[in-house]
Amino acid sequence: MLSRIADSIYWMSRYLERAGDTARLMEINLLYLLEAEEDMSEGDKWRPLLSITSAESAFSGLYGEGHLTQGRVLQFMTAEKSNGNSIRTCLRLARENARIARDRISREMWEAINELWLNVDQQLKTPLPPLRASQFFSFVRSEVARFHGLTSTTMMRGEAFGFYRLGTFLEQADMTARILDVKYHLLLPDLSLVGSALDYYQWAALLKSLSGYEAFRRKYHAGFRPMDVVEFTIFEQEFPRSLAYTVRRMRRALADTGITGQQRSPAAMERLEGMLAGNSAEQIFSTGLHEFLEEFLAAIAALNQAAQADFLDTHMEEP
Repeated sequence: MLSRIADSIYWMSRYLERAGDTARLMEINLLYLLEAEEDMSEGDKWRPLLSITSAESAFSGLYGEGHLTQGRVLQFMTAEKSNGNSIRTCLRLARENARIARDRISREMWEAINELWLNVDQQLKTPLPPLRASQFFSFVRSEVARFHGLTSTTMMRGEAFGFYRLGTFLEQADMTARILDVKYHLLLPDLSLVGSALDYYQWAALLKSLSGYEAFRRKYHAGFRPMDVVEFTIFEQEFPRSLAYTVRRMRRALADTGITGQQRSPAAMERLEGMLAGNSAEQIFSTGLHEFLEEFLAAIAALNQAAQADFLDTHMEEP
């Protein structure tokens, strides 16, 4: 496979997954605001979302310090063309990469991603009203999920499918680690709220941001113990967005791409697996959750770079 095509499929899946994840975060944050304390500033309500998406500096560069409002965050995270992680930008780039790889994806996939982009581009030609925002985010989430379903049922298995899955699961692992890191450290410090209705809703919002609320409640019946949340989101092998699950699926996806032991990706993959093997929530708490997640995110970035070097360099020749 031409490395240019592999690169396009990989980034098509990453950008599409990022758009869906961002839509879910925005939708859950809007719902959370209904339960938030009345004396919380707009900055306190929306800054965590910018932190999760590493967009704080870009937002400040565009709007200046001290100008964080709901309306500006909605515009910045949905339609802002200068924001490389806005929903609009992610879907535009996903479509561009899909166009490059049209010969390797199914007709149904191309039609779905093209229609999604055209629909979103039309909706965002005018500022998104707050009252319509939740409906918009729900639409994006549903369409991204539909695309994944079409891919699963229409795309030929082989190297191209491996690159698609690698991009998807790597993006999911990255987002899970970011959400857990930022949200957890916002929730844990205020011990006075433990057991309160607000405490319950905050932990529920964290899990809903990962589409894991119902699954968590089915497994744990004693409320939201921080240790249980960490155990579930990091180590639960049956939860599709846990770090353990996504890392395991990344390993399989790498094998499908034709990875060999002489290339760089195996070592990067082993580093990720080694962080989880034989580890536990108790051990992570004892050494520091933030430190663990920072190291995990660095390992994710290293795997991305290794994969780019091994397979996705556009100057590589066709095998």
